[in-house]
Amino acid sequence: MEKAWVAELFERVRKRNPLVHNITNFVAMDISANLLLAAGASPAMVHAEEEAADFARISDALVINIGTLSPSWVAAMVAAATAARDAGKPWVLDPVGVGATAFRTATVHRLVALRPTIIRGNASEILSIAGAEGGGKGVDSRANSDSARAVAQRLAADLGTVIAVTGAVDYVTDGQRTFAIAGGHPLMTSVTAVGCAATALVGAFVAVESDAVRAAAAALGTLAVAGEIAAEGAAGPGSFRVRLLDTLATLDTATLTARLRLTV
Repeated sequence: MEKAWVAELFERVRKRNPLVHNITNFVAMDISANLLLAAGASPAMVHAEEEAADFARISDALVINIGTLSPSWVAAMVAAATAARDAGKPWVLDPVGVGATAFRTATVHRLVALRPTIIRGNASEILSIAGAEGGGKGVDSRANSDSARAVAQRLAADLGTVIAVTGAVDYVTDGQRTFAIAGGHPLMTSVTAVGCAATALVGAFVAVESDAVRAAAAALGTLAVAGEIAAEGAAGPGSFRVRLLDTLATLDTATLTARLRLTV
């Protein structure tokens, strides 16, 4: 299929420098902010309940990641998601570890009711939201993305949102269209919070593209290519982390288009 549109969206992120409001976990803050900067976006890590809604209104997109929950953060998440929804701003939910505890699961269902534009999770997280078998081990997935593809398609149709399930192959669907993205590298699972940072990158792309399926697919495709290239010269997870940021910052559109493995 023709893939130049992915590179075009990446260039749009670089040119528009969208402000992406992140309410994310402590582990993910650094890499998420730096990955957004490397991609050309402008990150903001704002989680106080007193200003979360106001910041969501002035941002180009909102990303909510439930990795390190507390009651005050949940209140801020709900306030920000409500404000983004009411202002017509896109927002992305990362349901980290949903199904692991009652508090975490209830929080996700409360946020899902606020109609996220995109939900990005691993296979176990998507299966858990759908009420299917395949729970995770803490925040790690016990299921592979292929096992969640059909469930993701049904869940997207039922919720009226886009579901992005990530794994060895990423699947992005709105229930009618489904993109499959191959690539990346196993080292991406050896550096903490790369998955969380992927969600932040999805936020940057949906900030500049109203077609949420294409936005999520382009973001994950771009990251897969960057991860694949970064791994080629990495000695291990430490050098890979640095190389991932450098690769994303210097990735040119010709290389992205040539190496992208995206199908419908």
